Amino acid sequence: MRISQLLLAACLGLGVQLAQAEPEQAIRQSLTALQPNLAIESIAKSPLEGLYQVQLKGGRVLYASGDGQFVMQGYLYQVKDGKASNLTEKAENVAVARQINGLDRNQMIVYPAQGETKAHITVFTDTTCPYCQKLHAEVPELNKRGIEVRYLAFPRQGMGSPGSKQLEAVWCAKDKPAALNQMFTGREVKSESCQNPVAQQFALGQNMGIQGTPAIILADGQMIPGYQPADQLAEAAIGAR
Repeated sequence: MRISQLLLAACLGLGVQLAQAEPEQAIRQSLTALQPNLAIESIAKSPLEGLYQVQLKGGRVLYASGDGQFVMQGYLYQVKDGKASNLTEKAENVAVARQINGLDRNQMIVYPAQGETKAHITVFTDTTCPYCQKLHAEVPELNKRGIEVRYLAFPRQGMGSPGSKQLEAVWCAKDKPAALNQMFTGREVKSESCQNPVAQQFALGQNMGIQGTPAIILADGQMIPGYQPADQLAEAAIGAR
């Protein structure tokens, strides 16, 4: 079930139990009844009185009433001094940044910056994706501008697809950056099968709501869907340090 299908959902069969339960328990019961495998990281009061913030694994945020009978997905804004601040987006970015920046670099394919490292980006990629190929061609320019590029695998057609097999071959290669360069230029990569993180990284991307590639994550957790030229991307990356 997609998260959007949870909007304004009521767990009618749990009415009495939810009314008597503590808010966190009631909300967990409600969401588990709707989607048993929903990965909830935390539940806490939101800035809006009477509304609770549900942090999901991967960074996305839901909101729920204290009795768990109403659940919604959407942006919560705070308007102050005539300016609107997107509190939902800020919370999601913090959670994504914490998760992405906490990943083991040894599981990534990394193209380091030349000279001083000014910022880094993390890219969910698929070697069968034309715009991923276009972005990869600009990695040397990004590196010259001080941007470290970190790759994660995201076979957009799912595990078992031609894209996933290509990515597994790259991640099993002895020289992973060279293998990725080779695969992006249309040359076959032959490598022994091995334990690899492709399925795990694909699942991570799905939890973050990624649906296509390239999906670019800045250091502060902002997500840029799709290709951007090197000059624009470098500017955004440096601004997000």
